[in-house]
Amino acid sequence: MSLPIIFCIDDDAQVLRAITRDLKSRYRDRYRILSTTSVQEALTSLHDLNNKGENIALFISDQRMPEMAGVDFLCKALDYFPEAKRVLLTAYADKDAAIQAINEVKLNYYLIKPWDPPEEKLFPVIDDLLDNWECDYHPVFKGIKVIGYQYSQRSHDLKDFLAGNLVPYQWLDIQTEKEAEKLLKHNNLTTNDLPVVILDDGGVLKNPGIVEVAEKIGLNPQVARQDVYDVVIIGAGPAGLAAGVYGASEGLKTLLIERRAPGGQAGTSSRIENYLGFPTGLSGAELTRRAMTQAARLGTEFLSPQTVKAIQQKDGYKRIVMEDAEDIVTRSVIVTTGVDYRKLETPGMSEFTGAGIYYGAAMTEATACRDKQVYVVGGGNSAGQAAMYLSKFAKDVYILIRKDSLSYTMSAYLIEQIAGEANIKVMPKTEITSAYGSERLESLDIQDLETGETTRKTADALYIFIGAKPFTDWLGLDIIKDDRGFIETGRDLRQNSEFGKIWKQKREPYLLETSCPGVFAAGDVRAGAMNRVASAVGEGSMAISFVHKYLAEVK
Repeated sequence: MSLPIIFCIDDDAQVLRAITRDLKSRYRDRYRILSTTSVQEALTSLHDLNNKGENIALFISDQRMPEMAGVDFLCKALDYFPEAKRVLLTAYADKDAAIQAINEVKLNYYLIKPWDPPEEKLFPVIDDLLDNWECDYHPVFKGIKVIGYQYSQRSHDLKDFLAGNLVPYQWLDIQTEKEAEKLLKHNNLTTNDLPVVILDDGGVLKNPGIVEVAEKIGLNPQVARQDVYDVVIIGAGPAGLAAGVYGASEGLKTLLIERRAPGGQAGTSSRIENYLGFPTGLSGAELTRRAMTQAARLGTEFLSPQTVKAIQQKDGYKRIVMEDAEDIVTRSVIVTTGVDYRKLETPGMSEFTGAGIYYGAAMTEATACRDKQVYVVGGGNSAGQAAMYLSKFAKDVYILIRKDSLSYTMSAYLIEQIAGEANIKVMPKTEITSAYGSERLESLDIQDLETGETTRKTADALYIFIGAKPFTDWLGLDIIKDDRGFIETGRDLRQNSEFGKIWKQKREPYLLETSCPGVFAAGDVRAGAMNRVASAVGEGSMAISFVHKYLAEVK
Protein backbone atom coordinates (compact mmCIF):
# COMPACT_ATOMS: atom_id res chain seq x y z
CA MET A 1 0.00 0.00 0.00
CA SER A 2 1.40 3.43 -0.96
CA LEU A 3 2.23 5.99 1.70
CA PRO A 4 -0.13 8.93 2.35
CA ILE A 5 0.93 12.27 0.90
CA ILE A 6 2.01 15.70 2.14
CA PHE A 7 1.25 18.08 -0.73
CA CYS A 8 3.10 21.42 -1.00
CA ILE A 9 2.56 24.33 -3.38
CA ASP A 10 4.42 27.64 -3.60
CA ASP A 11 5.15 29.70 -6.71
CA ASP A 12 8.55 30.67 -5.26
CA ALA A 13 10.79 27.75 -6.25
CA GLN A 14 13.39 28.57 -3.60
CA VAL A 15 10.83 28.54 -0.79
CA LEU A 16 9.29 25.34 -2.17
CA ARG A 17 12.68 23.60 -2.20
CA ALA A 18 13.27 24.64 1.40
CA ILE A 19 9.92 23.40 2.74
CA THR A 20 10.20 20.18 0.73
CA ARG A 21 13.74 19.56 2.02
CA ASP A 22 12.69 20.07 5.64
CA LEU A 23 9.62 17.86 5.33
CA LYS A 24 11.56 15.03 3.69
CA SER A 25 14.22 15.14 6.39
CA ARG A 26 11.61 14.25 9.02
CA TYR A 27 8.65 12.52 7.34
CA ARG A 28 9.92 10.71 4.27
CA ASP A 29 9.73 7.30 5.98
CA ARG A 30 5.97 7.69 6.65
CA TYR A 31 4.77 10.07 3.93
CA ARG A 32 5.41 10.91 0.31
CA ILE A 33 6.24 14.58 -0.22
CA LEU A 34 4.81 16.00 -3.48
CA SER A 35 5.40 19.60 -4.53
CA THR A 36 4.75 22.01 -7.38
CA THR A 37 5.02 25.71 -8.20
CA SER A 38 1.93 25.67 -10.46
CA VAL A 39 -1.65 25.87 -9.26
CA GLN A 40 -2.96 24.34 -12.50
CA GLU A 41 -0.52 21.44 -12.21
CA ALA A 42 -1.57 21.00 -8.58
CA LEU A 43 -5.27 20.83 -9.45
CA THR A 44 -4.61 18.32 -12.22
CA SER A 45 -2.60 16.22 -9.75
CA LEU A 46 -5.43 16.32 -7.20
CA HIS A 47 -7.86 15.05 -9.84
CA ASP A 48 -5.55 12.15 -10.78
CA LEU A 49 -4.68 11.29 -7.17
CA ASN A 50 -8.35 11.22 -6.25
CA ASN A 51 -9.18 8.86 -9.13
CA LYS A 52 -6.31 6.58 -8.14
CA GLY A 53 -7.54 6.37 -4.54
CA GLU A 54 -4.46 8.04 -3.04
CA ASN A 55 -4.58 9.63 0.41
CA ILE A 56 -3.45 13.19 1.13
CA ALA A 57 -2.82 13.85 4.81
CA LEU A 58 -1.71 17.47 4.67
CA PHE A 59 -1.75 20.45 2.31
CA ILE A 60 0.80 23.24 2.70
CA SER A 61 0.03 26.19 0.43
CA ASP A 62 1.54 29.63 -0.06
CA GLN A 63 -1.01 32.45 0.17
CA ARG A 64 0.33 34.87 -2.47
CA MET A 65 0.44 33.04 -5.82
CA PRO A 66 -0.20 34.70 -9.20
CA GLU A 67 -2.55 32.01 -10.53
CA MET A 68 -4.70 31.70 -7.42
CA ALA A 69 -4.58 32.74 -3.77
CA GLY A 70 -3.61 29.99 -1.36
CA VAL A 71 -6.93 30.21 0.45
CA ASP A 72 -8.79 29.66 -2.83
CA PHE A 73 -6.56 26.72 -3.71
CA LEU A 74 -7.17 25.09 -0.32
CA CYS A 75 -10.88 25.59 -0.84
CA LYS A 76 -10.71 23.60 -4.12
CA ALA A 77 -8.45 20.99 -2.50
CA LEU A 78 -11.06 20.54 0.21
CA ASP A 79 -13.48 19.32 -2.46
CA TYR A 80 -11.12 16.47 -3.43
CA PHE A 81 -9.70 15.53 -0.03
CA PRO A 82 -11.99 16.89 2.71
CA GLU A 83 -10.20 15.02 5.53
CA ALA A 84 -6.73 16.42 4.78
CA LYS A 85 -5.23 18.96 7.17
CA ARG A 86 -4.57 22.43 5.74
CA VAL A 87 -1.68 24.81 6.46
CA LEU A 88 -1.21 28.26 4.90
CA LEU A 89 2.24 29.77 4.38
CA THR A 90 2.05 33.54 4.81
CA ALA A 91 4.18 36.62 5.07
CA TYR A 92 3.61 38.75 8.16
CA ALA A 93 1.54 41.22 6.11
CA ASP A 94 -0.92 38.40 5.20
CA LYS A 95 -1.64 37.50 8.80
CA ASP A 96 -5.18 38.93 8.72
CA ALA A 97 -6.05 36.96 5.56
CA ALA A 98 -4.83 33.79 7.23
CA ILE A 99 -6.98 34.38 10.28
CA GLN A 100 -10.03 34.97 8.08
CA ALA A 101 -9.27 31.72 6.20
CA ILE A 102 -9.56 29.69 9.41
CA ASN A 103 -13.33 29.96 9.04
CA GLU A 104 -13.54 30.02 5.25
CA VAL A 105 -11.59 26.83 4.49
CA LYS A 106 -11.40 25.33 7.96
CA LEU A 107 -7.72 26.20 8.02
CA ASN A 108 -5.88 24.16 10.63
CA TYR A 109 -2.83 26.41 10.98
CA TYR A 110 -0.91 29.23 9.34
CA LEU A 111 2.87 29.50 9.29
CA ILE A 112 4.66 32.81 8.89
CA LYS A 113 7.78 32.70 6.74
CA PRO A 114 10.54 31.97 7.50
CA TRP A 115 10.02 28.95 9.78
CA ASP A 116 13.64 28.54 10.90
CA PRO A 117 14.58 26.62 12.86
CA PRO A 118 12.14 23.90 11.68
CA GLU A 119 12.68 21.89 14.86
CA GLU A 120 10.94 24.68 16.79
CA LYS A 121 8.61 26.41 14.32
CA LEU A 122 7.66 23.73 11.76
CA PHE A 123 7.91 20.15 13.00
CA PRO A 124 5.86 20.52 16.22
CA VAL A 125 2.98 21.99 14.21
CA ILE A 126 3.14 19.34 11.49
CA ASP A 127 3.55 16.52 14.03
CA ASP A 128 0.41 17.58 15.83
CA LEU A 129 -1.65 17.87 12.64
CA LEU A 130 -0.49 14.52 11.30
CA ASP A 131 -1.20 12.81 14.62
CA ASN A 132 -4.75 14.15 14.51
CA TRP A 133 -5.16 13.11 10.88
CA GLU A 134 -3.98 9.56 11.58
CA CYS A 135 -6.55 9.15 14.36
CA ASP A 136 -9.39 9.60 11.85
CA TYR A 137 -7.65 8.08 8.85
CA HIS A 138 -9.34 5.20 7.06
CA PRO A 139 -7.43 3.93 4.01
CA VAL A 140 -9.20 4.58 0.72
CA PHE A 141 -9.58 1.62 -1.63
CA LYS A 142 -6.74 1.79 -4.14
CA GLY A 143 -7.59 0.07 -7.38
CA ILE A 144 -10.35 -0.23 -9.96
CA LYS A 145 -13.67 1.42 -9.10
CA VAL A 146 -16.98 0.63 -10.79
CA ILE A 147 -19.75 3.22 -10.50
CA GLY A 148 -23.29 2.42 -11.55
CA TYR A 149 -26.79 1.47 -10.51
CA GLN A 150 -27.10 -1.62 -8.31
CA TYR A 151 -29.93 -3.01 -10.41
CA SER A 152 -28.44 -2.52 -13.86
CA GLN A 153 -27.62 -5.37 -16.24
CA ARG A 154 -24.57 -3.55 -17.63
CA SER A 155 -23.24 -2.83 -14.15
CA HIS A 156 -23.81 -6.46 -13.18
CA ASP A 157 -21.97 -7.70 -16.29
CA LEU A 158 -18.93 -5.53 -15.48
CA LYS A 159 -18.82 -6.63 -11.84
CA ASP A 160 -19.29 -10.27 -12.80
CA PHE A 161 -16.51 -10.06 -15.40
CA LEU A 162 -14.01 -8.47 -13.00
CA ALA A 163 -14.86 -10.88 -10.19
CA GLY A 164 -14.70 -13.86 -12.55
CA ASN A 165 -11.21 -12.81 -13.67
CA LEU A 166 -10.15 -12.36 -10.02
CA VAL A 167 -9.59 -8.62 -10.48
CA PRO A 168 -10.09 -6.66 -7.21
CA TYR A 169 -12.43 -3.71 -7.58
CA GLN A 170 -14.64 -1.40 -5.51
CA TRP A 171 -18.33 -1.13 -6.30
CA LEU A 172 -19.93 2.29 -5.78
CA ASP A 173 -23.71 2.50 -6.07
CA ILE A 174 -24.65 5.92 -7.44
CA GLN A 175 -27.89 5.89 -5.41
CA THR A 176 -26.29 5.25 -2.01
CA GLU A 177 -22.60 6.20 -2.12
CA LYS A 178 -21.55 9.86 -1.80
CA GLU A 179 -18.13 8.88 -3.11
CA ALA A 180 -19.77 7.83 -6.40
CA GLU A 181 -21.38 11.25 -6.84
CA LYS A 182 -18.12 12.98 -6.01
CA LEU A 183 -16.13 10.97 -8.56
CA LEU A 184 -18.67 11.67 -11.29
CA LYS A 185 -18.55 15.40 -10.52
CA HIS A 186 -14.74 15.56 -10.47
CA ASN A 187 -14.56 13.78 -13.84
CA ASN A 188 -17.27 15.93 -15.45
CA LEU A 189 -19.53 12.92 -15.90
CA THR A 190 -23.28 12.44 -15.50
CA THR A 191 -25.53 9.48 -14.80
CA ASN A 192 -25.95 9.12 -18.58
CA ASP A 193 -22.33 7.89 -18.69
CA LEU A 194 -22.97 4.99 -16.27
CA PRO A 195 -21.63 2.49 -15.70
CA VAL A 196 -18.22 4.11 -15.28
CA VAL A 197 -14.95 2.29 -14.61
CA ILE A 198 -12.12 4.25 -13.00
CA LEU A 199 -8.84 2.40 -13.51
CA ASP A 200 -6.06 2.19 -10.94
CA ASP A 201 -3.97 4.59 -13.04
CA GLY A 202 -6.75 7.20 -12.86
CA GLY A 203 -8.09 6.60 -16.37
CA VAL A 204 -11.86 6.73 -16.88
CA LEU A 205 -14.02 4.46 -19.08
CA LYS A 206 -17.58 5.58 -19.79
CA ASN A 207 -20.15 2.81 -20.33
CA PRO A 208 -17.39 0.45 -21.54
CA GLY A 209 -17.70 -2.96 -23.15
CA ILE A 210 -16.09 -6.05 -21.64
CA VAL A 211 -13.32 -6.22 -24.26
CA GLU A 212 -12.40 -2.56 -23.67
CA VAL A 213 -12.13 -3.17 -19.94
CA ALA A 214 -10.08 -6.32 -20.53
CA GLU A 215 -7.56 -4.43 -22.65
CA LYS A 216 -7.17 -1.69 -20.03
CA ILE A 217 -6.65 -4.05 -17.08
CA GLY A 218 -3.97 -6.09 -18.81
CA LEU A 219 -5.87 -9.13 -20.04
CA ASN A 220 -5.17 -10.34 -23.55
CA PRO A 221 -8.33 -10.26 -25.69
CA GLN A 222 -6.70 -9.77 -29.08
CA VAL A 223 -3.23 -11.12 -29.78
CA ALA A 224 -2.16 -14.73 -30.31
CA ARG A 225 1.63 -15.11 -30.30
CA GLN A 226 2.17 -18.24 -32.41
CA ASP A 227 1.56 -18.71 -36.13
CA VAL A 228 0.45 -22.31 -35.52
CA TYR A 229 -0.47 -23.97 -32.23
CA ASP A 230 -0.33 -27.66 -31.38
CA VAL A 231 -3.58 -27.43 -29.45
CA VAL A 232 -6.18 -24.72 -28.89
CA ILE A 233 -8.52 -25.21 -25.94
CA ILE A 234 -11.86 -23.42 -26.18
CA GLY A 235 -13.28 -22.75 -22.71
CA ALA A 236 -11.43 -22.16 -19.43
CA GLY A 237 -13.53 -24.13 -16.97
CA PRO A 238 -11.94 -26.93 -14.90
CA ALA A 239 -11.58 -29.18 -17.97
CA GLY A 240 -10.01 -26.44 -20.09
CA LEU A 241 -7.65 -25.32 -17.33
CA ALA A 242 -6.52 -28.90 -16.73
CA ALA A 243 -5.90 -29.37 -20.46
CA GLY A 244 -3.91 -26.11 -20.45
CA VAL A 245 -1.74 -27.30 -17.57
CA TYR A 246 -1.01 -30.70 -19.10
CA GLY A 247 -0.63 -29.45 -22.67
CA ALA A 248 1.97 -26.82 -21.78
CA SER A 249 3.78 -29.08 -19.30
CA GLU A 250 4.21 -31.69 -22.03
CA GLY A 251 5.75 -29.26 -24.49
CA LEU A 252 2.76 -28.48 -26.71
CA LYS A 253 2.22 -24.96 -28.03
CA THR A 254 -0.99 -24.39 -26.11
CA LEU A 255 -3.57 -21.60 -26.33
CA LEU A 256 -6.60 -21.31 -24.04
CA ILE A 257 -9.52 -19.16 -25.23
CA GLU A 258 -12.27 -18.00 -22.86
CA ARG A 259 -15.31 -15.95 -23.85
CA ARG A 260 -15.94 -14.45 -20.41
CA ALA A 261 -13.96 -15.45 -17.32
CA PRO A 262 -12.01 -18.55 -16.26
CA GLY A 263 -13.44 -21.15 -13.93
CA GLY A 264 -16.78 -21.83 -15.59
CA GLN A 265 -19.68 -22.64 -13.29
CA ALA A 266 -17.27 -24.12 -10.79
CA GLY A 267 -15.46 -20.79 -10.59
CA THR A 268 -18.56 -19.12 -9.15
CA SER A 269 -18.98 -21.70 -6.37
CA SER A 270 -18.52 -20.30 -2.87
CA ARG A 271 -17.29 -23.63 -1.51
CA ILE A 272 -16.36 -26.94 -3.15
CA GLU A 273 -16.10 -29.49 -0.34
CA ASN A 274 -15.78 -32.80 -2.18
CA TYR A 275 -12.69 -32.06 -4.29
CA LEU A 276 -9.86 -34.49 -3.61
CA GLY A 277 -7.00 -33.14 -1.50
CA PHE A 278 -8.86 -30.24 0.14
CA PRO A 279 -10.45 -31.63 3.33
CA THR A 280 -11.80 -28.24 4.40
CA GLY A 281 -12.95 -27.37 0.88
CA LEU A 282 -11.96 -24.45 -1.30
CA SER A 283 -13.82 -21.79 -3.24
CA GLY A 284 -14.22 -21.96 -6.99
CA ALA A 285 -12.33 -18.67 -7.27
CA GLU A 286 -9.36 -20.11 -5.36
CA LEU A 287 -9.30 -23.26 -7.49
CA THR A 288 -9.42 -21.10 -10.62
CA ARG A 289 -6.65 -18.80 -9.41
CA ARG A 290 -4.37 -21.74 -8.63
CA ALA A 291 -5.06 -23.41 -11.98
CA MET A 292 -4.55 -20.20 -13.97
CA THR A 293 -1.27 -19.51 -12.20
CA GLN A 294 -0.10 -23.05 -12.83
CA ALA A 295 -1.04 -23.03 -16.51
CA ALA A 296 0.61 -19.64 -17.12
CA ARG A 297 3.79 -20.70 -15.31
CA LEU A 298 4.05 -23.77 -17.54
CA GLY A 299 3.62 -21.72 -20.72
CA THR A 300 -0.07 -21.80 -21.67
CA GLU A 301 -1.15 -18.66 -23.52
CA PHE A 302 -4.50 -17.15 -22.57
CA LEU A 303 -6.88 -15.21 -24.83
CA SER A 304 -9.81 -13.58 -23.01
CA PRO A 305 -12.49 -12.34 -23.23
CA GLN A 306 -12.90 -13.61 -26.76
CA THR A 307 -15.57 -15.65 -28.54
CA VAL A 308 -15.01 -18.38 -31.11
CA LYS A 309 -17.47 -18.26 -34.01
CA ALA A 310 -16.53 -21.48 -35.79
CA ILE A 311 -13.89 -24.14 -36.42
CA GLN A 312 -12.85 -24.76 -40.02
CA GLN A 313 -10.57 -27.40 -41.57
CA LYS A 314 -7.99 -26.65 -44.23
CA ASP A 315 -4.99 -28.69 -45.43
CA GLY A 316 -4.97 -30.81 -42.28
CA TYR A 317 -5.04 -27.82 -39.96
CA LYS A 318 -7.90 -26.33 -37.96
CA ARG A 319 -8.71 -22.65 -38.28
CA ILE A 320 -10.35 -21.03 -35.24
CA VAL A 321 -12.61 -18.23 -36.51
CA MET A 322 -12.78 -15.46 -33.91
CA GLU A 323 -15.52 -12.90 -33.37
CA ASP A 324 -13.29 -9.90 -32.60
CA ALA A 325 -9.74 -11.01 -33.38
CA GLU A 326 -7.64 -12.58 -36.11
CA ASP A 327 -8.23 -16.23 -36.94
CA ILE A 328 -5.97 -18.76 -35.24
CA VAL A 329 -4.40 -21.84 -36.86
CA THR A 330 -3.90 -25.01 -34.85
CA ARG A 331 -3.23 -28.68 -35.39
CA SER A 332 -5.81 -29.87 -32.86
CA VAL A 333 -8.67 -28.53 -30.75
CA ILE A 334 -10.21 -29.38 -27.38
CA VAL A 335 -13.73 -28.05 -26.82
CA THR A 336 -14.38 -27.41 -23.12
CA THR A 337 -17.05 -24.72 -23.37
CA GLY A 338 -19.17 -26.23 -20.61
CA VAL A 339 -22.80 -25.31 -20.07
CA ASP A 340 -25.02 -22.33 -19.39
CA TYR A 341 -27.95 -22.31 -17.00
CA ARG A 342 -31.24 -22.64 -18.81
CA LYS A 343 -33.41 -19.55 -18.86
CA LEU A 344 -36.64 -19.47 -16.90
CA GLU A 345 -39.38 -18.38 -19.31
CA THR A 346 -41.80 -17.28 -16.58
CA PRO A 347 -43.44 -13.86 -17.16
CA GLY A 348 -41.30 -11.03 -15.78
CA MET A 349 -38.01 -12.92 -15.76
CA SER A 350 -36.41 -11.24 -18.77
CA GLU A 351 -37.37 -7.74 -17.55
CA PHE A 352 -35.47 -8.10 -14.28
CA THR A 353 -32.47 -10.19 -15.35
CA GLY A 354 -29.49 -8.37 -13.86
CA ALA A 355 -31.88 -6.24 -11.77
CA GLY A 356 -32.60 -8.69 -8.98
CA ILE A 357 -32.75 -11.88 -11.06
CA TYR A 358 -29.50 -13.72 -11.73
CA TYR A 359 -28.53 -16.96 -13.44
CA GLY A 360 -25.89 -18.86 -11.54
CA ALA A 361 -24.18 -17.93 -8.31
CA ALA A 362 -23.65 -14.21 -9.07
CA MET A 363 -21.60 -13.86 -5.90
CA THR A 364 -20.87 -10.26 -6.86
CA GLU A 365 -24.44 -9.36 -5.83
CA ALA A 366 -24.49 -11.28 -2.53
CA THR A 367 -23.59 -8.32 -0.31
CA ALA A 368 -26.54 -6.38 -1.76
CA CYS A 369 -28.80 -9.07 -0.27
CA ARG A 370 -27.97 -8.18 3.32
CA ASP A 371 -31.05 -8.53 5.56
CA LYS A 372 -33.29 -9.17 2.54
CA GLN A 373 -35.57 -11.91 1.22
CA VAL A 374 -33.77 -14.10 -1.31
CA TYR A 375 -35.03 -17.01 -3.41
CA VAL A 376 -33.05 -19.80 -5.09
CA VAL A 377 -34.61 -21.98 -7.79
CA GLY A 378 -32.98 -25.37 -8.30
CA GLY A 379 -32.09 -28.50 -6.38
CA GLY A 380 -28.55 -29.29 -7.54
CA ASN A 381 -25.23 -28.74 -5.78
CA SER A 382 -24.75 -25.33 -7.38
CA ALA A 383 -28.07 -24.15 -5.95
CA GLY A 384 -27.21 -25.56 -2.52
CA GLN A 385 -23.78 -23.94 -2.44
CA ALA A 386 -25.30 -20.60 -3.48
CA ALA A 387 -27.97 -20.85 -0.77
CA MET A 388 -25.33 -21.53 1.88
CA TYR A 389 -23.29 -18.52 0.80
CA LEU A 390 -26.28 -16.19 0.52
CA SER A 391 -27.47 -17.19 4.00
CA LYS A 392 -24.49 -15.28 5.42
CA PHE A 393 -26.04 -12.04 4.17
CA ALA A 394 -29.77 -12.48 3.60
CA LYS A 395 -32.43 -12.42 6.27
CA ASP A 396 -34.08 -15.48 4.73
CA VAL A 397 -33.14 -17.76 1.82
CA TYR A 398 -35.87 -19.90 0.21
CA ILE A 399 -34.97 -22.88 -2.00
CA LEU A 400 -37.76 -23.67 -4.48
CA ILE A 401 -37.84 -27.17 -6.00
CA ARG A 402 -40.48 -29.03 -8.01
CA LYS A 403 -39.74 -32.37 -6.35
CA ASP A 404 -40.60 -33.31 -2.78
CA SER A 405 -36.99 -33.42 -1.54
CA LEU A 406 -33.47 -32.24 -2.28
CA SER A 407 -32.14 -35.80 -2.03
CA TYR A 408 -32.75 -36.58 -5.73
CA THR A 409 -30.15 -34.14 -7.06
CA MET A 410 -28.07 -32.69 -4.19
CA SER A 411 -25.11 -34.20 -2.31
CA ALA A 412 -25.83 -35.39 1.22
CA TYR A 413 -23.23 -33.12 2.82
CA LEU A 414 -24.94 -30.05 1.36
CA ILE A 415 -28.41 -31.20 2.46
CA GLU A 416 -27.10 -31.58 6.02
CA GLN A 417 -25.52 -28.11 5.95
CA ILE A 418 -28.73 -26.52 4.65
CA ALA A 419 -30.77 -28.24 7.36
CA GLY A 420 -28.45 -26.69 9.94
CA GLU A 421 -29.02 -23.10 8.78
CA ALA A 422 -32.01 -21.48 10.49
CA ASN A 423 -32.51 -18.87 7.78
CA ILE A 424 -32.62 -21.34 4.86
CA LYS A 425 -36.06 -22.78 4.12
CA VAL A 426 -36.74 -25.46 1.52
CA MET A 427 -40.04 -25.12 -0.35
CA PRO A 428 -40.74 -28.49 -2.07
CA LYS A 429 -43.28 -28.95 -4.87
CA THR A 430 -43.35 -25.27 -5.77
CA GLU A 431 -42.57 -23.13 -8.79
CA ILE A 432 -42.54 -19.46 -9.76
CA THR A 433 -45.34 -18.32 -12.07
CA SER A 434 -44.60 -14.56 -12.34
CA ALA A 435 -42.11 -11.88 -11.30
CA TYR A 436 -43.04 -8.26 -10.53
CA GLY A 437 -41.35 -4.95 -9.85
CA SER A 438 -40.73 -1.47 -11.19
CA GLU A 439 -37.01 -0.84 -11.88
CA ARG A 440 -36.00 -4.04 -10.06
CA LEU A 441 -37.44 -7.31 -8.79
CA GLU A 442 -39.85 -6.74 -5.90
CA SER A 443 -42.10 -9.79 -5.64
CA LEU A 444 -42.79 -13.30 -6.97
CA ASP A 445 -45.91 -15.38 -7.48
CA ILE A 446 -45.19 -18.88 -6.12
CA GLN A 447 -47.50 -21.78 -6.86
CA ASP A 448 -47.98 -24.90 -4.73
CA LEU A 449 -47.91 -27.73 -7.29
CA GLU A 450 -50.09 -30.00 -5.15
CA THR A 451 -52.92 -27.58 -4.35
CA GLY A 452 -52.54 -25.17 -7.28
CA GLU A 453 -52.68 -22.24 -4.84
CA THR A 454 -50.59 -19.20 -5.76
CA THR A 455 -49.12 -16.81 -3.20
CA ARG A 456 -47.36 -13.51 -3.83
CA LYS A 457 -44.15 -13.11 -1.82
CA THR A 458 -41.80 -10.17 -1.34
CA ALA A 459 -38.53 -10.98 -3.11
CA ASP A 460 -35.40 -8.83 -3.24
CA ALA A 461 -33.34 -11.28 -5.31
CA LEU A 462 -33.79 -14.49 -7.25
CA TYR A 463 -30.96 -16.86 -8.22
CA ILE A 464 -31.79 -19.47 -10.87
CA PHE A 465 -30.15 -22.91 -11.29
CA ILE A 466 -32.53 -24.95 -13.46
CA GLY A 467 -30.38 -27.31 -15.45
CA ALA A 468 -27.69 -27.08 -18.02
CA LYS A 469 -27.71 -26.10 -21.67
CA PRO A 470 -24.46 -26.91 -23.50
CA PHE A 471 -22.69 -24.04 -25.20
CA THR A 472 -22.42 -25.73 -28.61
CA ASP A 473 -24.69 -23.76 -30.96
CA TRP A 474 -21.63 -22.27 -32.67
CA LEU A 475 -20.12 -25.65 -33.59
CA GLY A 476 -20.06 -26.77 -37.23
CA LEU A 477 -17.72 -29.24 -38.97
CA ASP A 478 -20.42 -31.97 -38.89
CA ILE A 479 -19.67 -32.49 -35.22
CA ILE A 480 -22.33 -34.87 -33.93
CA LYS A 481 -24.36 -33.80 -30.90
CA ASP A 482 -27.14 -35.55 -29.01
CA ASP A 483 -30.72 -34.30 -28.98
CA ARG A 484 -29.91 -31.90 -26.11
CA GLY A 485 -26.90 -30.36 -27.84
CA PHE A 486 -24.12 -32.17 -25.93
CA ILE A 487 -21.14 -33.35 -27.99
CA GLU A 488 -20.91 -37.07 -28.70
CA THR A 489 -17.44 -38.62 -28.46
CA GLY A 490 -15.63 -41.94 -28.78
CA ARG A 491 -17.55 -45.18 -29.22
CA ASP A 492 -20.90 -43.48 -28.59
CA LEU A 493 -20.55 -41.87 -32.02
CA ARG A 494 -21.27 -45.22 -33.73
CA GLN A 495 -24.83 -45.14 -32.40
CA ASN A 496 -25.54 -42.10 -34.60
CA SER A 497 -26.85 -42.84 -38.08
CA GLU A 498 -24.76 -40.05 -39.60
CA PHE A 499 -21.45 -41.34 -38.22
CA GLY A 500 -20.59 -43.53 -41.20
CA LYS A 501 -21.10 -40.65 -43.61
CA ILE A 502 -18.91 -38.28 -41.60
CA TRP A 503 -16.07 -40.38 -40.15
CA LYS A 504 -13.61 -41.46 -42.87
CA GLN A 505 -10.64 -42.54 -40.78
CA LYS A 506 -9.50 -46.18 -40.73
CA ARG A 507 -9.22 -46.13 -36.94
CA GLU A 508 -11.96 -45.75 -34.33
CA PRO A 509 -12.41 -42.32 -32.72
CA TYR A 510 -10.36 -41.89 -29.58
CA LEU A 511 -12.28 -41.89 -26.30
CA LEU A 512 -12.78 -38.09 -26.13
CA GLU A 513 -12.60 -37.42 -29.88
CA THR A 514 -15.56 -35.94 -31.73
CA SER A 515 -16.80 -36.91 -35.19
CA CYS A 516 -14.17 -34.51 -36.57
CA PRO A 517 -10.65 -36.03 -36.29
CA GLY A 518 -8.37 -33.92 -34.12
CA VAL A 519 -11.23 -32.14 -32.39
CA PHE A 520 -11.83 -33.39 -28.85
CA ALA A 521 -14.40 -32.57 -26.15
CA ALA A 522 -14.02 -32.71 -22.39
CA GLY A 523 -15.99 -31.71 -19.31
CA ASP A 524 -19.66 -30.83 -19.01
CA VAL A 525 -20.06 -30.03 -22.73
CA ARG A 526 -19.55 -33.72 -23.55
CA ALA A 527 -22.48 -36.12 -23.68
CA GLY A 528 -22.30 -38.56 -20.77
CA ALA A 529 -20.04 -36.36 -18.63
CA MET A 530 -20.23 -36.81 -14.86
CA ASN A 531 -20.85 -33.08 -14.11
CA ARG A 532 -18.32 -32.98 -11.30
CA VAL A 533 -15.25 -30.77 -11.00
CA ALA A 534 -12.94 -33.75 -10.46
CA SER A 535 -14.22 -35.60 -13.54
CA ALA A 536 -13.90 -32.46 -15.68
CA VAL A 537 -10.30 -32.03 -14.54
CA GLY A 538 -9.65 -35.70 -15.32
CA GLU A 539 -11.14 -35.45 -18.81
CA GLY A 540 -9.22 -32.26 -19.60
CA SER A 541 -5.98 -33.95 -18.58
CA MET A 542 -6.82 -37.12 -20.48
CA ALA A 543 -7.69 -35.19 -23.65
CA ILE A 544 -4.05 -34.11 -23.95
CA SER A 545 -2.91 -37.74 -24.19
CA PHE A 546 -5.28 -38.25 -27.14
CA VAL A 547 -4.00 -35.02 -28.71
CA HIS A 548 -0.49 -36.52 -28.61
CA LYS A 549 -1.73 -39.66 -30.38
CA TYR A 550 -3.50 -37.62 -33.03
CA LEU A 551 -0.51 -35.35 -33.65
CA ALA A 552 1.77 -38.39 -33.99
CA GLU A 553 -0.40 -39.88 -36.75
CA VAL A 554 -0.70 -36.68 -38.81
CA LYS A 555 2.98 -35.74 -38.88
